[in-house]
Amino acid sequence: MKYDASIKEFLRTYVKEIQDSNAAIFAGAGLSRPAGHVDWKDLLRDVAEDLQLDIDQEADLIAVAQYHVNEFNGRNKINQVLIDEFTKSVSITENHKILSQLPIDTYWTTNYDQLIESTLEATGKKVDKKITSENLTYSVPGSDAKVYKMHGDSSLPHDAVLTKDDYEGYDQKREIFSTALRGDLVSKTFLFIGFSFDDPNLSQILSKIRILLNTNTRTHYCFMKKIDINEYKNEEEFLYAEIKQDLKIKDLKRYGIKVLLVDNYSDVTDILHHVSSLVKRKNIFVSGSASDYGRWSETQAFEFSTLLSRSLIKSNNNVVSGFGLGIGSCIISGALEELYSSQNNKVEERLKCRPFPQVTTGQISKSELWTKYRKEMLSNVGIAIFIFGNKIDMKTKKVIGASGMNEEFKISIENGAIPIPIGATGFTSNELWQEVMKDFDKYVGIEKLKPLYNDLGDDTKTPEELIETVIKIISQLAKH
Repeated sequence: MKYDASIKEFLRTYVKEIQDSNAAIFAGAGLSRPAGHVDWKDLLRDVAEDLQLDIDQEADLIAVAQYHVNEFNGRNKINQVLIDEFTKSVSITENHKILSQLPIDTYWTTNYDQLIESTLEATGKKVDKKITSENLTYSVPGSDAKVYKMHGDSSLPHDAVLTKDDYEGYDQKREIFSTALRGDLVSKTFLFIGFSFDDPNLSQILSKIRILLNTNTRTHYCFMKKIDINEYKNEEEFLYAEIKQDLKIKDLKRYGIKVLLVDNYSDVTDILHHVSSLVKRKNIFVSGSASDYGRWSETQAFEFSTLLSRSLIKSNNNVVSGFGLGIGSCIISGALEELYSSQNNKVEERLKCRPFPQVTTGQISKSELWTKYRKEMLSNVGIAIFIFGNKIDMKTKKVIGASGMNEEFKISIENGAIPIPIGATGFTSNELWQEVMKDFDKYVGIEKLKPLYNDLGDDTKTPEELIETVIKIISQLAKH
């Protein structure tokens, strides 16, 4: 889909904030609703009936909850409703999956369900859940993400923020949450997702944001669906809704929140996929193996592999490699040389070296094990570079193409990674380069990059020229 200027600006800014570890998510009920959870009105529907009220006619749902507590001398039913509604089995949404895979370590939510933390855990991340004020006084060692349950959790329904009493006593009982939120709002860029800006608790949240930020306003973002004339009975109702939405958008600017208008809620998923793709493009997989170097001398091949990985790191990318035959050690050493020369202390983040197991005595065959290993290794990669690609056939003792490189190419494409085969290095990488050039729109889809890709197959180019071309392509992909 084509994006307007505001979405493009968001993509540039938020992706950079993610890469700089300065991004956060603030999730509302709209994120969980597609999974099967209820919104506020449906949550309190039975509660309203007990009071002989029509929930669809009520705007102040916090008051409805409080009325029930007043009339029935306690919140036993409300607590049970929270347990019933937010512990039932639901389906994880695509948005939850995308968000959980992004390298974001700060999540705030007003939701009572556990979808965010369970999805993060499903991706192998260790989660530090902050449900009560006491939880904020310590940290879970080795955690990958913190999830702040600003209004509590269905596992502790008696402490959930739901009634007027809860809101009025928030700053006394949960003041430490306000302090933590103030720090994150000043230091991180938030993406508000799942807020309709008609939620009954939203005015409470926005007021806190404005008070907490004061003059330290930082630009945050939120999604909002455009008013659609087809959803209204007549033009008069449509125009009224359109005016109201415009006023909301202008009002949100007071809180440093920039609205991103979308035509449909499905567009949010498309944009999040794009964010994920751009973030992953900093993670570059280098696939290469060689027993024979073709027109290259062994020294040239080694120097080329070393310089390639050094250049990738120097241009602020991360390198992932499977330690391929012949040239794998050069790819690793080149990356390490650049990291150490720049006194970079994040070697484990910038370089992922994944040597393949050579012997297995378990129940899984080596080929099946390698396939699973490749899929996991390539799961968070946005660009895949292919060089050389050959091995010696153990039976014939002849040089043959690298079947593993073909499999890595296939997995990369399935994961949405952009392939960069350096055809000039010959062998399987040349075959892959020819395949990409035959269907350039399918594999790359950016026409202005085609001349650069053409240069990758030119065997008259020097190693330095080929690497310079690769870096230019990667730079353009990062901007696209």
